[in-house]
Amino acid sequence: MGAKVVAIASRHKERAAAVAKEFAIETVCDDWQELVAHRDVDLVSIVTPPATHMEITLAALEHRKAVLCEKPMAMNAEQSAVMVQKANAAGVLALIDHELRFLNSRRTMRAMLQSGAIGQVRHCNYLFRSDYRGVLDRAWDWWSDASMGGGTLGAIGSHVIDSFRWMLGTEVTSVLAMLSTHIKQRPDKSSGTARDVTTDDEAKLLFRFAGGGMNADATGAASLSVVESGKYENRLEVYGTTGALMVEESGQLWHSPVGSGVWRPCQLDQDHMAKGMRESSWSRGFTALSGAIVEALHSGKTSVRDAATFEDGHRVQLALDAARVSNEKGCWVPVT
Repeated sequence: MGAKVVAIASRHKERAAAVAKEFAIETVCDDWQELVAHRDVDLVSIVTPPATHMEITLAALEHRKAVLCEKPMAMNAEQSAVMVQKANAAGVLALIDHELRFLNSRRTMRAMLQSGAIGQVRHCNYLFRSDYRGVLDRAWDWWSDASMGGGTLGAIGSHVIDSFRWMLGTEVTSVLAMLSTHIKQRPDKSSGTARDVTTDDEAKLLFRFAGGGMNADATGAASLSVVESGKYENRLEVYGTTGALMVEESGQLWHSPVGSGVWRPCQLDQDHMAKGMRESSWSRGFTALSGAIVEALHSGKTSVRDAATFEDGHRVQLALDAARVSNEKGCWVPVT
């Protein structure tokens, strides 16, 4: 089963045209409304700044198009709640692009947790380290603008919260957050004039989870930065009463029984990656997710096993909102 990209839209039509030429896309638009109304479009993939997600999503749903929306889902939980309501009413496939769920390593980790491989979960830890925005003269863009939804908390924190929720099968009940902006100005693309950065480039997060099941007293922590040099890290660790599990950026899953003092590799099927994509956990995860979406569209399904739904996106948004309030007040904030 295959899929064909029939249209692409960008505010800068010349950019869209260049991509269209490379991938033989027939329709090029500088108005997203033209794309969502296109009769041959079955799925709208929204990869615009978060400030535009709700408007584009609602228009696509109005045209009864399936939607794959980038994270964070919206600017706040008020918006994401509306998106959930409209998606439910439309009765179409509506997903959030949390592609890391589709890595074999993470699926296996989740299955092992559910089977009790490390006993009761005590703690989850997430480390994300990148120098993606560490270069001082990198130009100011929407990622630097809080009003557009930029920043590390939304971009990476959303994946962390989704990972914890999905892995543990529970909800975040409260958050303590410290957000930092280390690079406070960036040069304007056109003039070179310094512009203020209003978004975070580092996030430190602590989580409490709903009790019950394997997570009776579980806690969580995350250290996220896009301005740190050194080895790129995208690592999830889960510690339990009888052992620990760890997934690395490479896709390797490790198991450490209590008292062993060592990490032992778990045998996994290799992830596949679409031709031409740059090697990364994101690329491998998206390859699997996109295949599942295409299969669902061909069969007329309105859900995809293991994929993040709009309701999942809304739950993540509630936790993101609480994290922002926590950063402002300097205290634990309940997720409500």
